[in-house]
Amino acid sequence: MENSSFDLTSPQNGGNEFVIRLRHNIDIDTVGSLLTELPPMIRAEKSPSVTVDLSQVSFLNEFGCILLSEIKEAVYERKGKFKIIHANQKIADTFRKFLTDQLNQCAILKKKPPGIFISLGDSTLRELFNIRYMVSFLGSVALAFFQVMKKPGLFRLDDTLLVMKKTGVDALPIVALISFLLGLIMAFMSSLQLQQFGADIYVASLVALAMVSELGPIMTAIIVAGRSGSAFAAEIGSMRIAEEIDALYIMGFNPTVFLVIPRMIGSLIVVPLLTLFSDLFAIAGGLMVGLFILGLSVNTYMEQTIEAITLFEVCWGLAKSIVFSVLITWTGCLRGFQTRGGPESVGNAATSAVVSSIFLIILFDSIFAVIRSYW
Repeated sequence: MENSSFDLTSPQNGGNEFVIRLRHNIDIDTVGSLLTELPPMIRAEKSPSVTVDLSQVSFLNEFGCILLSEIKEAVYERKGKFKIIHANQKIADTFRKFLTDQLNQCAILKKKPPGIFISLGDSTLRELFNIRYMVSFLGSVALAFFQVMKKPGLFRLDDTLLVMKKTGVDALPIVALISFLLGLIMAFMSSLQLQQFGADIYVASLVALAMVSELGPIMTAIIVAGRSGSAFAAEIGSMRIAEEIDALYIMGFNPTVFLVIPRMIGSLIVVPLLTLFSDLFAIAGGLMVGLFILGLSVNTYMEQTIEAITLFEVCWGLAKSIVFSVLITWTGCLRGFQTRGGPESVGNAATSAVVSSIFLIILFDSIFAVIRSYW
């Protein structure tokens, strides 16, 4: 028997199974007629077992799952066997959501892997779409800033203070420890070379300059990216999966103002402060080496440090930290808004946020180095 949406093959050679081959898309537009035809037809058939062939179905949603459930019930009423064959991967994913008990009975249609040109084209289009989304998100953040400046009542102070605590206060111990150890290592390794020339005193200058202008902002930004950037992506990604961001749209809230601006402003305030603390603890680590290995006094070490550091170096490091904080927050929130799928996608978003943030930090630090070389 044939129909525009299906054809039915009756059992042959004394068999007790007939095959229903569905066609086209099985959705709300086509499932109505199928529901009125197929279940009564199955109940009227003598053959108890039914196989549904989905090799010609390109799309099936929850309405199609309702149809398959009705067919299965009709088969089970006759104490027959029911199975699904040749479902593509998208349909199998739909079953995973709506027909979990059918997965063990569903034979997935295996397709040939795409060729190299198809894969290259697909990757290129995906990356172009990501770039478009990134630019669009950057514009939405800028517009949200202007909106908050025009209407300060939209600014969420409580959320900003919470972000400042999590990003700044909670991160201070790990930033201090890593910076102290980094300053200690730098002072010790440089002293091994400078001692040969009797230039132990310049260990203080090396540690101070390296940390204030370069390593302090970079190490602080990397730590913040690992702690807070991933947290931003995970928090917003969880809200995206739970459809809470869609609920904000429905209630008339701008999710960018609601979620991104407090995190952006909080990071802009605390990351430069963390950078200053990083510089201080790194200098303290170098001081430990100067006191106990090089035999320098506290006054001598600190005088050399103050002499080496200029106001320009301090401002240069703070300018870097401000740019890095914007990059970290923007990347973390972007990955959160891009989250799609199940719970595993939240972890992927957090990982992607950290990797992307570190890449952008190094990239922009290189740009700063080039600008300074031509200044």
